Amino acid sequence: MARELTTVGVVGLGTMGAGIAEVFARNGLTVVGVERDEEAAERGRGHIQHSTDRAVKRGKLSVEDQQALFDRVTFATTMEALAECDLVIEAVVERLELKREIFAALDKIVGEDAILATNTSSLSVTEISVATQRPRRVVGMHFFNPAPVQEFVEVIKTVVTEPDVVDDVQALARRLDKVPVVAADRAGFIANALLFGYLNHAVSMVESRYATREDVDAAMRLGCGYPMGPLALLDLIGLDTAYEILDTMYKQGRNRLHAPAPILKQMVTAGLLGRKTGRGFYTYEGPDSPVVVDDEHTPSTAGGAPDIRAIKQVGVVGSGTMAVGIVEVAAKAGYDVLYVARGTEKVDRVRAALERSLEKGVQRGKLSSEERDAALRRVTGTAKLDDLASVDLVIEAVVEELTVKQALFETFDEICKPGAILATTTSSLPVIDLAMATKRPSDVVGLHFFNPAPVMQLVEVVSTVSTAPEVADTVAAVAVAAGKHPVRCGDRAGFIVNALLFPYLNDAVRMLEAHYAGVDDIDAAMKLGCRLPMGPFALLDVVGLDVALAIQRTLYLEFREPGFAPAPLLEHLVTAGYLGRKTGRGFRDYAS
Repeated sequence: MARELTTVGVVGLGTMGAGIAEVFARNGLTVVGVERDEEAAERGRGHIQHSTDRAVKRGKLSVEDQQALFDRVTFATTMEALAECDLVIEAVVERLELKREIFAALDKIVGEDAILATNTSSLSVTEISVATQRPRRVVGMHFFNPAPVQEFVEVIKTVVTEPDVVDDVQALARRLDKVPVVAADRAGFIANALLFGYLNHAVSMVESRYATREDVDAAMRLGCGYPMGPLALLDLIGLDTAYEILDTMYKQGRNRLHAPAPILKQMVTAGLLGRKTGRGFYTYEGPDSPVVVDDEHTPSTAGGAPDIRAIKQVGVVGSGTMAVGIVEVAAKAGYDVLYVARGTEKVDRVRAALERSLEKGVQRGKLSSEERDAALRRVTGTAKLDDLASVDLVIEAVVEELTVKQALFETFDEICKPGAILATTTSSLPVIDLAMATKRPSDVVGLHFFNPAPVMQLVEVVSTVSTAPEVADTVAAVAVAAGKHPVRCGDRAGFIVNALLFPYLNDAVRMLEAHYAGVDDIDAAMKLGCRLPMGPFALLDVVGLDVALAIQRTLYLEFREPGFAPAPLLEHLVTAGYLGRKTGRGFRDYAS
């Protein structure tokens, strides 16, 4: 049975340490907070005051409870004040030697039964523990920022941590209304090991000028439902912290995906650390401000509107869910739409699906009956590709097979009028391969909608080395007219979203097959610790393991990055026919 801990100490009262102290005190524990001097201790008090003032203002904490919270906290400037604590958690900067010095000092002050914990997010708990004479009573207790809000806590055990210590810390976390997950002592633990590879990849995209910071962030927010884009998140975390975490992970695992992007080191050296200094990947109103202001990298609207082609009629080729969605999007945006499907039966099926979708919009109050009827009047169906001769923009949305799409683009080239734009919705195939099937590669562009197209705001505009600038500008303007948010990138595997998302999912599968953590623990870490809408395994089962494997293979073939090689476990599950929800079994079993 877990021992009840009543008095806890916190060493270091910066943003994180003060947040941890607040969490303990909110839940009735006696807290001793220690800082190096009176000024730092007063700053720590200020952090708690500011946080609890906000809670009072929002009605989440009464004035009386706020005062009771402060009554339970003692602020001190010497570690001797921690002598009677049942548990002491260290929350100082991520420097191994400093943490070891603190643990060596604590070892001589606290009682024999006391537990020593570190809030490190990346350093070896084992290396910290051996600075004491009691490594068996040392554990990692990694809170996430902001500690009073985030539900997730990683409990890190070393190879010598006593089981009862782990049990006691887990029980304490549950008393704090946190969700604890136990993990072994490995750089990055669960959440950071998966998160920072993704963040580092996003930095590389911006560093290579493949896409702008704004487009990368918008792509992940709108395409994946992430609460923040990766560059904005790095600014919040702190670029110095991110660099240290990546560097530690790389030194331990030698995974090139964790080798910090060179620009990170340059920005840290220049003091561009993110929000806390007022400038990182973005520029802020001032230090610690969340308000972004324009800087020299902000996209400029100076110079007037871009040179774009007139688009009045849009052609859509395909009869699947994506094709129907694009027809609806274009029609509601006011364009005349001609869709092409194989045979009159599929033409009728597309029309029926479109009518159902628009009717749902009316029933949900998102569309008036007049708007529905006007959209339907703009739409015409045909089984003849030759009828595309009059369209200004044709969008193909057929099966993801290169030969099928190439044959279709050859046909477009023969049918469509000069100046018509030829667009593909491919999510993984090289757009240039389709462009070179025509005699007008400058008119070919990628226009990657996300499913369901009427709902998802994001559209990736993909330019090849041959795409004319006005062609990309034109389809971006069409996307904006349709109420979408276009982001621009070059023609390489995965574009922005899939290139960032699927290596992260693949890393999660590798973590599982290494028996480091289970499906539920990894999903909880990313959902609760990183505030993602779904954990990686829940998402993989929705996407389809076969689809994920195909995309990961494409990324590996394009980049030849060893870390992008599909996880063997993913390969095996697909071979066994365990494809996720659609087959009733994937990483989890589903009721038929």
